[in-house]
Amino acid sequence: MKFVKSLWFKKEMLPKFIFIVLLVLLWELTAWSGIFDQALFPPFSKVFKEFAKGVISGVLVVKTVYSLLLILKGLVLSLIIALLIAFFALSSRWVEDIADALNSIFHPLPGIALLPVAILWFGIGETSILVIVIHSVLWPMLVNIKTGFKSVPSVYIELGQTFGLKGIKFLWEIILPASLPYFLSGLKIGWARAWRAVIAAEMVFGAASGTAGGLGWHIYMTRYYFDMAATFAALLAIVMVGIIVEVFVFNVVERLTVRKWGMSI
Repeated sequence: MKFVKSLWFKKEMLPKFIFIVLLVLLWELTAWSGIFDQALFPPFSKVFKEFAKGVISGVLVVKTVYSLLLILKGLVLSLIIALLIAFFALSSRWVEDIADALNSIFHPLPGIALLPVAILWFGIGETSILVIVIHSVLWPMLVNIKTGFKSVPSVYIELGQTFGLKGIKFLWEIILPASLPYFLSGLKIGWARAWRAVIAAEMVFGAASGTAGGLGWHIYMTRYYFDMAATFAALLAIVMVGIIVEVFVFNVVERLTVRKWGMSI
């Protein structure tokens, strides 16, 4: 059984793997073709060497972990807030109207546009970046979760009420499982938006000391010193983290829940 699952996994990943290999080859050939100056567009082989050097020295690892911790903090806080608002909106028209109004106001507003205000209120540091991440993640996540909650069949809600489920228990045992596809979709969007927010905010001012920070700050500094191979290596780290999370977190969770249960949006 394990062999069958493993074979299925490999078959599903094969087209993506082939595409990535072809993309890398195209990158390498383009860099060596002379169309672009290699100082501006370094070959992938040079970028990968810089990436390996950064991993071995620990520089890229530290920067990646720093950014990931900020992202995870922002995701968890945003998820808690979105779940609470969506749950109360499900049972109160008044709360739903307020949530819709807030979403209409803040969702179109780019998180980076709030950065000057965040700096004035919270100073130059992690708190300001966290505020930007929460703002960027909360609203799209809230839309997906609220839509998912409203799509739960009334028979499930009535069944939970019949068994006397209330509050968090009702949310955990009835609402969340029934709206899981929307929940995972919101989490995926939130994950992508969190990366954008963190990188953008870090590129502006990095950490409080100005000498430490995440991948965004690293990208800014390497570009400042015109070390494009190191800049692309940091971008490669972001891509690789994204692929790892997509394959080993989101795909696994979907395969064990949504696909297994025959659920879809």
